[in-house]
Amino acid sequence: MFGGGEGEALARLGIVTPSLLKPATSSVISGEMSPSTAAAPVRDDRVPAQPQWSQQETREFIAIRAELERDFTASKRNKTLWEVVSAKMRERGFRRSPEQCKCKWKNLVNRYKGKETSDPEHGRQCPFFEELHAIFAQRAQSMRRLLLESEARSTQTKKGMKRLGDRSSEEFSEDDDEVEDDSEEERPVRSNSRKRKADKVAMEKSSRANIASDAISNTANSIQDMLKEFFQQQLRMEMQWREMMERRAQERQLFEQEWRQSMEKLERERLIIEQAWRDREEQRRMREESRAERRDVLLTTLLNKLIHESN
Repeated sequence: MFGGGEGEALARLGIVTPSLLKPATSSVISGEMSPSTAAAPVRDDRVPAQPQWSQQETREFIAIRAELERDFTASKRNKTLWEVVSAKMRERGFRRSPEQCKCKWKNLVNRYKGKETSDPEHGRQCPFFEELHAIFAQRAQSMRRLLLESEARSTQTKKGMKRLGDRSSEEFSEDDDEVEDDSEEERPVRSNSRKRKADKVAMEKSSRANIASDAISNTANSIQDMLKEFFQQQLRMEMQWREMMERRAQERQLFEQEWRQSMEKLERERLIIEQAWRDREEQRRMREESRAERRDVLLTTLLNKLIHESN
């Protein structure tokens, strides 16, 4: 169908598949075609390019991420959560892998931080600033609420332990009053039983209070660790963002410096070429003037000779 050189060029450009460049077999020439040849589909081994994120897809992605914000804050390993985000995106008609979702979220956070620190009167750097700001504001409110709850639980624990101590002291005073009211013969036996009972009740109450205080302290410690890790992660992200901005600024300065140097070099070359052209023009003008002078002298001598000959 195509010549050798033209066919190879078309195959490289992807206009014609390599199967069309093969010569026809004897079966095709004779009009016969096997079923396998007739039914064989044309395979396209090219990998389809991933489409860009549209505005609607990005908004759906931010909404899904906002729904799972509490899980992301409480969990240390987010691989499973990103798989959940990918599955929910697939349910809404968008095919994105967990790695793509994670990378997109990092880019959105970086753009949000850039918008947050830049001048709001100049240029829209982040079109989804309002949605992201709502997510981070909700995160800050939840962290403050957890802190307040941990402080309230610690105060309640202290109050409960104080009440238990007051109750135990009151019971001991009541037992002492009852022992005084008994007869002198039954006083030693009842006093021992009352003391044993009081000691048992006090030990049970103290053990319960210790268990409750340990549980609350563990919860408070876990919340404090979580908050500390969250703030450390925020600081690391901010440091990485600042380093990236500084690196970009340095790269831009280097690029501008190289551009200036290249422009200066081109300007020097242009001046050198222009000076050489002017020198050549000056030499050509001098040659033309000398040639014109010689021509004038020659014409003058010829005219004088002709005048003398005519005389």
